[in-house]
Amino acid sequence: MATDATAHDSAYWMAQESEYYVHTFNRQPIVVARGEGARVWDVEGNEYLDFTAGLAVTCLGHSHPVVTEAIREQAGTIMQMSNLYYTVPQLELAELLVENSCMDKVFFANSGVEANEGAVKLARKYGRLHRNGAQSVITVLNSFHGRTLAMIAATGQPAYQQAWLPLAEGFTNVPYDDLDAIREATTDDTCAIMVEVLQGEGGVNVPTEGYLKGLREWCDEKNILLIFDEIQTGMGRLGTLWGYEHFGVEPDVMTVAKGLGNGVPVGAFLCKERCNVLEPGDHGSTFGGNVLATAAGRATLGYMIENDIPGHAARVGAYLHAKLEEFVAAHAPATVGTRGAGLLQALVFAEPIARAVVTAANAEGVLLNPVLPNAIRFMPALIITEADVDECLAKLDAALTKTLAA
Repeated sequence: MATDATAHDSAYWMAQESEYYVHTFNRQPIVVARGEGARVWDVEGNEYLDFTAGLAVTCLGHSHPVVTEAIREQAGTIMQMSNLYYTVPQLELAELLVENSCMDKVFFANSGVEANEGAVKLARKYGRLHRNGAQSVITVLNSFHGRTLAMIAATGQPAYQQAWLPLAEGFTNVPYDDLDAIREATTDDTCAIMVEVLQGEGGVNVPTEGYLKGLREWCDEKNILLIFDEIQTGMGRLGTLWGYEHFGVEPDVMTVAKGLGNGVPVGAFLCKERCNVLEPGDHGSTFGGNVLATAAGRATLGYMIENDIPGHAARVGAYLHAKLEEFVAAHAPATVGTRGAGLLQALVFAEPIARAVVTAANAEGVLLNPVLPNAIRFMPALIITEADVDECLAKLDAALTKTLAA
């Protein structure tokens, strides 16, 4: 029987975590009990403005009524069938994704990292069929593609790789935002280039104008696939439904997850027909395309499109960026810059104080993410308002002031 989270205080639940859970997370000392919209409450009833959104997941906000009702209805009908059979929510979500993107086909997975694994499998078969057996994928430094053994090899961050040597073969990491490095790394064994259109976990790094277009042109010239990891930048996050639309460059393959289910785990890779090379038996998943997950995804994506949530994110994102620029000017030299697009933004400090500032901000009642030692990431629900931005920055102002005074 489930226990009411508020039946015990935070200290009790933190002790439970220490007793029973593998210690792989350095958690903030907050035990969240419930959420609504852009706000959450802990077991003591303290309220927080949430600018993390489950790591860019709850794009419509916590407990969105449309998604909640879709989950409730589906759970009362049927929750799981294998992919040996057709299920309606899966196919309706597939149609929504294809008809509202530049892609032609979709395969559902359970998460972003599984979507990326599937995309790489597709690329390697494409290379075998159309590039004389080419199997290598070029990725870039400071990227993040997930934590499976294959995807940490793809992820261009040595900190994620060193403990797990030897790495899976077939990945080459080159400097970010450097077309010459891509060209030099391309060999007869290259089947694909995989990049995030805007790096999230790497620190909210925005490519220079022409970089993604240059990748597209290079891939066309060499007949290799361009894979965009849109796990974090898709689903309206950058102010367009898909991040590639923000930059005006179409990939051959795209991976999505995070916001797709508004909190229900679901991911997917999509591809254009020309590289749709997978056949029965090439790939599969017991839970991929799960009925409950795709019902949640169908409700989330449908609501987002019908209500132009990306347009709202673009407007409020521009407001957030402008206010962050004012914040930087007001707190120089402690703050040195801001970067991002839509509702994926970063505030950069001169010193590695991000974690201390975030801890202080929590105490003020706002949740933020220290994405780098010297940078905070803002990735709130896409339904936030200008008033929420003002409240967030007022609390961050108090938190930074206290941190610098300590």
